[in-house]
Amino acid sequence: MSPAEVNSRQPLRLPLFLDSRRLLRWVFAGRLVLAAAIYLAAVLAWRDAERSSTLIASLVITVALIFTVASFAYAEVYRRPLTSAYQISQGLFDLGLVTMVVHVTGGAASQFAALYILVIAVSSLLLTTGAGILLAALGCGLYFGDILITNVAPPSLDVWLQLAVFALVAVSSAYIASRLRESRDVGEELAAELIKVRLQATDVLRNIRSGILTVDAEGRLLYANPAACALLGIPLEDHVGRHAFKALEPVSPALAKALERAARDGVRTHRAEGLVSHNGRRFPIGLNTTFTTSGDDAAGTATAIFQDISDQKRLDTLHMRAERLEAVAELSASLAHEIKNPLASIRSAVEQLGRSTRTTPDERTLASLIVRESDRLARLLSEFLDFARVRVTRIAPLDIRTVATMAARLAATHPDKSAGVAVECITSATPLRIEGDEDLLHRAVFNLTLNAVQASPPEGHVRVEVSVLTGDEAPAGAGFEQGGALVRVTDEGPGIPAEIRNRLFDPFFTTKPGGSGLGLSVVHRAIEAHRGLVFVDSDERGTRVSVLLPRHQEDTGEGGT
Repeated sequence: MSPAEVNSRQPLRLPLFLDSRRLLRWVFAGRLVLAAAIYLAAVLAWRDAERSSTLIASLVITVALIFTVASFAYAEVYRRPLTSAYQISQGLFDLGLVTMVVHVTGGAASQFAALYILVIAVSSLLLTTGAGILLAALGCGLYFGDILITNVAPPSLDVWLQLAVFALVAVSSAYIASRLRESRDVGEELAAELIKVRLQATDVLRNIRSGILTVDAEGRLLYANPAACALLGIPLEDHVGRHAFKALEPVSPALAKALERAARDGVRTHRAEGLVSHNGRRFPIGLNTTFTTSGDDAAGTATAIFQDISDQKRLDTLHMRAERLEAVAELSASLAHEIKNPLASIRSAVEQLGRSTRTTPDERTLASLIVRESDRLARLLSEFLDFARVRVTRIAPLDIRTVATMAARLAATHPDKSAGVAVECITSATPLRIEGDEDLLHRAVFNLTLNAVQASPPEGHVRVEVSVLTGDEAPAGAGFEQGGALVRVTDEGPGIPAEIRNRLFDPFFTTKPGGSGLGLSVVHRAIEAHRGLVFVDSDERGTRVSVLLPRHQEDTGEGGT
């Protein structure tokens, strides 16, 4: 669980004087203390006190206990809402209780008259401004009425001063309470906004595709998002609060070392690369680390952000391959033009010499050999020229299903097909239209299918599949945001050895006797000319070549690549 989640689940904690329930608990406690004081005074002075005063004291104690217990049960035991009527009733009861205490203890001369100030101040905090002032006015009226009843003489200056103090306390308390409520409302809005921001940040962290790890200065794991757990193959949520470096070391030494340097030495890492190995899979990651502190003496935290860069690496490899093929294509075109014409002249001259009547049988045999090898070289030069001339010459809407179906049928009838090899073309029922050069795409799909047919053992099965390209199948940032088509050719051959997989698309590289090594190079250039991608996956069960083609093309004309 992230720190943002923990904080977002905590209730808003208000100061004591702004929390109605907490304030009422103090009111209940004050009543009980007052009732206990009255009871103690009655016990100590019951012999000398008047019977009426003793009766009033007994009633005050009993009613205070009953009302306080009932109010406590309502608010704390049953957790009922603290309505305005409930809070007003508490204020009215406290005024009546204080009035009875003041009346019993001497009226104007009572030392308990100051309790009115406490009741007025508390009521101002609990109630609205208007209700607090009305309750204060009622308190002044009760105090003044009690004085008029118990004293024959007119009220003295002290009484008027006392009433003035009550009024001043009421007005001051009402003003302070209103300002506190405004501050509380602003604080609640800020707290709600903070919780909202934290929840949004948590949601972003949980759904981001990059892995995020945070540790403290001692290396204890503080946070790990789900992407980090998925990339590393470790249930990191079980390691929160424990040292993380030992758990990371076997899976990704580079990540563990970079995070440890950031946590212990404050050394930041930018644009570094490492490897992750788990469950038999090994892939590169790009990582950055940072170190933050919350104060001069406070321990800091280190955060690592990392992501799988396999797709980026593959794209970089494809771009490098395309540049290399382009350079070889230019060289091939130049050499082919320079060699083809002299070779044709040599072949013609030798052929004429072989037909001469003065030529001996041995010379005719040598002439025939030269002509045959010249033809072979001419075919090789033609392949070089075809390789160099791979260009998108005509962009038009086409149904890629038709292109794949025709290429599969042609490969299925090729003489190099082993006995019993079946070629199956699987397409959707609806057309899958893209823009491209139909002849060039047909040539690319045919070459891939023919390679699969030639690699399949007798009674093998070659599958050509055409489907809509989904977002999960396209590398991020590869330019397939508007959709595209996926053509996949799968065979059941022995697979491609790992040591030669990276050279498959290199020009002139071949494992076939007599091959030119240009077939897959032509395929790559044809797909690259359509701004597509070619990926190869191979194991002992066979090879799968995936061609990704965008839905729309820019008309590049003769110069398109």
